[in-house]
Amino acid sequence: MPAKINGRIYYRTAEVCQMVGIGKSTLFRWIRQNIVKDAEYRDRKGWRLFAEDELLSLKSETNKTQRNRVTKKYDKYHRF
Repeated sequence: MPAKINGRIYYRTAEVCQMVGIGKSTLFRWIRQNIVKDAEYRDRKGWRLFAEDELLSLKSETNKTQRNRVTKKYDKYHRF
């Protein structure tokens, strides 16, 4: 259930992950790697609270693509 702080709506980790379509482990890895910022607020249990603008940042990160670093060699039986 979203929380309201100073007129802004905040979502807990599980809610955010469900909304953007990632797992908690992915979110925590992105935070550790500074791909996304950690939540500004936490509730009394210490759980992260993400604002809507942080949610948009996570959504944009999930939509990013990158080139595969593995190169495939030409195989005479398969065309790549």
